[in-house]
Parts: sequence; C-alpha cells; structure tokens
Amino acid sequence: MVKRGVFVGRFQPFHKGHLGAIKKIADKVDELVIIVGSSQYSHRLDNPFTAGERITMIRKALEEEGIQLSRVWIIPVPDVHQHMLWVYQIVGYCPKFDVVYTNEPLTCRLFMEAGFRVEQVPPIRREVYLATEIRKRMLAGGEWEELVPSSVASYIKEIEGDVRLRDLNKTDTVD
Repeated sequence: MVKRGVFVGRFQPFHKGHLGAIKKIADKVDELVIIVGSSQYSHRLDNPFTAGERITMIRKALEEEGIQLSRVWIIPVPDVHQHMLWVYQIVGYCPKFDVVYTNEPLTCRLFMEAGFRVEQVPPIRREVYLATEIRKRMLAGGEWEELVPSSVASYIKEIEGDVRLRDLNKTDTVD
C-alpha cells in the first residue's frame, strides 16, 4: 500500500465523481492529500465557491460516506500561473507524498516531468459528473442536487451558493 497520495481538483463544486475517485484512491493509500486548487478564486462563474466552502463540502461528503478524516489532509493551494512552478507550489504546501492521482492531462504531464509517480483514477461516470454541468444547471435554476452528495447539496443551499451563481451572472445594464 502507498503511504500517501495526492488528488488535485478545484471542486467547484465537489460532486459524486470526486467522491467516487476519492473512495477508490483511499483503498490504495494510508493517507490522502486533497489539494483544493485555485484556492484564491471565488465569486466567479467558473469558481463560485471560496476555498473554505470547498473544504467544508469535501469534509461533509467524506463524513457522510464514512471516510476517516484522520486519513485525509485537505489543503488549499493558490494558482501561480506558471506551469514550471506549479508542481513545486503543490510540494511546498503539502506533506511529503508518494504518488499523484489524476486523469487531467496537464497535471499528469507536469508531475511526471518533475519525477513523481502518477496514476490514473478510473473516472466515475465522467459524462454525468462534471462541475461545469452542475454550475450550468444552477445558473438555469435546474436540477443539480442529484449530482452532488446530499450533504453537499444541503450545504450549498444553506450558503445559497446556487443563488450566488445566478447573481454573479447578472449585469447592471438596463434593456
């Protein structure tokens, strides 16, 4: 078993695909470091939730699923906007890790070039569980709740994250 693995995402919002991947990874590692990427961004259409809100979503979903939080680190990491430095940004924010779990091609390439072991995570219904689709549904006032763990849906409603997203899409122009 691998001692410690890393899983990187923006989690805007955290959905059932993320949870499924984490469950598969958790079976392979003693500890899992979940990197909340682009942590400095919030209140934008592509990044509506704060780092703290995303961390809360992840914790609530893991607790709901019965995953031991003592085996999980959740670390917010801001973007540096330079690919050559990004891996070392992650390394600087994290405890030492043995393997990176990702399906994202750029993340895979950057960590491999930096000498890290990278493993793919079997995607969990990737055609269905997409944060972009969830945000799109929220914007349209559509059904999005079934795509996220129930604890995450409750939390997003509690903070009115779906309302926030629709407010962010408004303009100040008058027709």
